[in-house]
Amino acid sequence: MSVFKRLSQVFQQKTNAALDKVEDPTQALDLSYQKMMENLQQVRRSIADVLTSQKRLEAQKAQLQSQYEKLQGQARQALQQGQDDLARTALERAQGVKGQVDALAPQIDQLRAQEESLEDTGRKLQAKLEVFRTQRETMKAQYTAAKASTAAVENLSGLSEHMTDVNMMMDRAQDKITQLQARAAAVGELSDSGVLDSLTMGGPSDDIEAKLKAGQTQPSVDYELEAMKAELNAGTAPQATAEIAPAPPEATPATPATAPAAAAPSGDTMVIRIAGEGLFRVPTSIKPALDALDSAMDTAIQHNEAKSFATCTAQLASLIATSGTKLDENEIVKSDLVVPSQDMTIDEAKQLLAAD
Repeated sequence: MSVFKRLSQVFQQKTNAALDKVEDPTQALDLSYQKMMENLQQVRRSIADVLTSQKRLEAQKAQLQSQYEKLQGQARQALQQGQDDLARTALERAQGVKGQVDALAPQIDQLRAQEESLEDTGRKLQAKLEVFRTQRETMKAQYTAAKASTAAVENLSGLSEHMTDVNMMMDRAQDKITQLQARAAAVGELSDSGVLDSLTMGGPSDDIEAKLKAGQTQPSVDYELEAMKAELNAGTAPQATAEIAPAPPEATPATPATAPAAAAPSGDTMVIRIAGEGLFRVPTSIKPALDALDSAMDTAIQHNEAKSFATCTAQLASLIATSGTKLDENEIVKSDLVVPSQDMTIDEAKQLLAAD
């Protein structure tokens, strides 16, 4: 499908060009530096959390150690007073507290090891951040210098956008001056020779105008054939017949060679994007009708038939809408074809195809 396939390629080219134009290397470098700063801050917060847990366990261990020593002293005091049972009770409690103290020791050591590991990671990340900061400033300076140098050279050589516009305006002004000078010379010669006084321009006896009008009434057989094919193959498309406009009087253009149709996607359905209107999933059984409309639109573009092109786009939109299902806007699906919207003009289609 020559028109649809080319529109799909143009759509992808426009998207890639827009992304390349928007992307700024300096902003990308700044974003990378910001992400590294956030990672360093996260490591520092983790170190603080681990250190807090370590201090809490050390305080708990010190409290239990103090309780253990107190129970040991109470046991000695009970023995001195001859209260063996009370001394035994104090010693039993002291042993329980001793077990808790011993259990806290490896936990504190583990937190201390984690803290040291995080501090080492933080130092390495800090050093890497300092190196990247220097590289970032160097690359930003190089980019700014290269950009300024390019702009200066383009302005000097006349390749910049501003200088190109100026040169084009000067060329157009020179062309208009030349045309006006030639017209003034031609009108002066006709006025001096008396031709303007004797010739009835555009009157009933103007045989040239009559021949031009006769030539305009000759229909374009090629376009009529393509339009009839589109009507016969449309199937579910609207039954309105495309208006056949006359071919240009200068010459009857040969039937344009239609590019090989795009291969139908695997499965029973295909996804078609209507430019500016969204995605539709349609059955592959409408492919013959799409081929016929594609050929008719190509012929209309070649003959510059705006009304016939509008009729084809209306039939195309109706065919897709009635035979398919519109997909959700948030659904990410790759389109097999991109077709013109119903309100696309023939001039807009020509600009897109010319960009291809």
